[in-house]
Amino acid sequence: MTSSHPASPTRTPSAEAIDDRVTPFHVDGLDVRGRIVRLGPSLDAVLAHHQYPAPVKRLLGEAVALTVLLGSTLKIEGRFILQTRTDGPVDLLVVDFMAPDSVRAYARYDEAGLAEATTSGPARSGALLGHGHLALTIDQGLTVRPYQGVVALEGGGLEDAAHQYFRQSEQIPTRIRLTVAEDVRPGGEASSWRAGGLMVQFLPTEGGRIATPDLDPGDAPEGTPVPVVDEDDAWVEAQSLVGTVEDIELVDADLSSERLLFRLFHERGVRVFDAETIVARCSCSRERVMNVLMSFGPDERAGLVEDGKVKVTCEFCGRSYAFEASEVANAS
Repeated sequence: MTSSHPASPTRTPSAEAIDDRVTPFHVDGLDVRGRIVRLGPSLDAVLAHHQYPAPVKRLLGEAVALTVLLGSTLKIEGRFILQTRTDGPVDLLVVDFMAPDSVRAYARYDEAGLAEATTSGPARSGALLGHGHLALTIDQGLTVRPYQGVVALEGGGLEDAAHQYFRQSEQIPTRIRLTVAEDVRPGGEASSWRAGGLMVQFLPTEGGRIATPDLDPGDAPEGTPVPVVDEDDAWVEAQSLVGTVEDIELVDADLSSERLLFRLFHERGVRVFDAETIVARCSCSRERVMNVLMSFGPDERAGLVEDGKVKVTCEFCGRSYAFEASEVANAS
């Protein structure tokens, strides 16, 4: 395995398994780059703000892992936001990644619908999401217009939606794996949660090697032949290797990310780069909440007053802010 450290370009993979890290890597022999994420205490911190049932925690954990994989690629100051709106039992997911390292998340669900979906056992993430859409937004602040990509959710999970996003919006061959596991502790002690994710992308220097079929126009006459596009051998091999990863390997607290990458790609030569730390942190503040209130008209602000106060609770972290009615009415 090669390292990002210039003084020691070749070394054995580290056996130290560290949670809440994203490790970027390249596999030069396959022309792929990627990232692997392992989340532990940071995921617990995100989930602790609400009393989510286990199926919701699992689904939100997948969303957090996916958002960290994608958002941590940003080389600019800004936010990467994943949001779903669907007709399923979990009708809203929002994960907000603030570059370079902070994440917060929120889920909304229907208790009756969730109970029905899980009556016969654990439900697939696609069944919990249902049908709707997934939006991925890059927000660099007021001076830059946000970029947003939207894909349909049609009963599949977040992995399926991510693959569709890259086919449709980025046109980069991409393979993503997501896993979430609950560590149930004896004696009634609160369980903990872990999430893992792996993303590989095919980015050869010769652009002609990325051959992808055209998107289905949807209105072609029945029987119209669909052109077959052969995938590059290197990308076929990379996908096959990723397909050998077992769920437990992505969340195993005793298996380091580097050892997993070495197992997968050592024959082709894998280079790892400095790992990036991830923390659970909410960006809400009294000033930010006031700025949101100021975006409302005077009549709207007046309608928020109850018992002489305006009270706002952050959906992400549960922190409450209280303002005097006069404070909100007179602010400008």
